[in-house]
Amino acid sequence: QVQLVESGGGLVQAGGSLRLSCAASGRTFSNYVMGWFRQAPGKEREFVANINWSGGSTNYVDSVKDRFTISRDNAKNTMYLQMNSLKPEDTAVYYCATSRFQTTTATLYSYWGQGTQVTVSS
Repeated sequence: QVQLVESGGGLVQAGGSLRLSCAASGRTFSNYVMGWFRQAPGKEREFVANINWSGGSTNYVDSVKDRFTISRDNAKNTMYLQMNSLKPEDTAVYYCATSRFQTTTATLYSYWGQGTQVTVSS
């Protein structure tokens, strides 16, 4: 079992920044690929970014490239998502999740956090 807890969400104006954190406990954090997903009201859950076990390989959805940065600190069992130049369309509940695979497919992620709300006002 892996327990994941997201934090760092909130209300921010367009153009602002937020940093999300995902704290993990349970099985060895460094064994897993970690990912961020988001779900806006009335929309399906969407892949945002993922990072491999060492942090040396990352992937992003096109809409957040050059604005968001995913990172991890295995010593602290924590993953981060630095979000800059936020846009109203980034408004969603953001979830962190773990997988054995570096994939964009949500169904291949085994453990999920409860989510943290990010709201970007125009």
